[in-house]
Amino acid sequence: MFARSVFSSYYRLLTGALLAFAVFVLAGCNEVAETAAPGRPVLVATVHYAAETPERSFVGTIRPRIETDMGFRVPGKVARRLVEVGQTVDVGQPLATLDEVDLKLQAEQAEAEFRAATGVLAQASASEQRAKDLRAKGWTTDAQMDQSRAAADEARARFNRAERQVELTKNSLSYATLVADTRGVVTATLIEPGQVVAAGQTAVRVARFAEKEAVVAIPETLVGRAKSGTASVTLWSDSEKKYAAKLREIAPSADPATRTYLAKFSLPEADDKVSLGMTATLTLADAATERVAKLPLSALFSQGSNPSLYIVDDSGAIALKPVVVKSYESNSVVIAGGVNEGAKVVALGVQKLDPAQKVRVVSSLSF
Repeated sequence: MFARSVFSSYYRLLTGALLAFAVFVLAGCNEVAETAAPGRPVLVATVHYAAETPERSFVGTIRPRIETDMGFRVPGKVARRLVEVGQTVDVGQPLATLDEVDLKLQAEQAEAEFRAATGVLAQASASEQRAKDLRAKGWTTDAQMDQSRAAADEARARFNRAERQVELTKNSLSYATLVADTRGVVTATLIEPGQVVAAGQTAVRVARFAEKEAVVAIPETLVGRAKSGTASVTLWSDSEKKYAAKLREIAPSADPATRTYLAKFSLPEADDKVSLGMTATLTLADAATERVAKLPLSALFSQGSNPSLYIVDDSGAIALKPVVVKSYESNSVVIAGGVNEGAKVVALGVQKLDPAQKVRVVSSLSF
């Protein structure tokens, strides 16, 4: 009886020890399993919103809005050309001069005619006054009075004509010097000393500094966007700086060779860094367009409810977010909202995920 009691106690102690050891081993295995079991590997895609209609860029050239062909207002022989191509000129600066010999002779001739007309007018006016006095006393006839009046009128007309001729010859003499009427840069010189030029013939071409514009060739499919959309310009020399552009003029017909329309965009914010002749990039975008994000079609999760995406945070936790689907494409889905810009979404295997589990972001999946 005593031996059976001792055996029963020993058996209970042994059984308890074995159970405790089993619990300890199982707990240790679970900890090892939890430590060793990594999160589920997933591929992710980054959400980036952009205009639904992509922007289009074109290469253009910076040109002046106004480029003036300047010429002499009188004919003559070029005496001197005072500017060169690329030189900056100010208002009133002489550009070229003509030989003034003939113009001075014409001015002297006009002054001589003016002096003669002045003398004739004085004599005719005196004769007219004497005729009036005699006619008042009845000592002359009406015919003599009319003759004196006509001679005086002719003398006054000759005087006025001579006076205007003097002014014209003075102006012609001043026109012998071609001056700049605005601040700008010389883009072409078409005369040389000794050359005989006609009145109005182009002598110097000056581009004004006041306004600059970008000139580009627009294809016919984008003419509507050029008229109604927004535009910006960047220079090849400084691609970081962006200038607002506004359509000023577009050709009414296409170029027969390239089938493009020449468009001129004014640059109201252009500074001194924008030089004439620089190469620029003009970017066209729609004035008002919805911003959407394009993601892989495999990233979309839908089980009879609203379409959703799995968002992954930095800790590896995932959350299901409903999204607004704009459209579907062959291998992608276009969303209009629901997730933030820059969010990371699971791009593959979303049907096998559980929101309670954690994932591990990898660059590629290998099996």
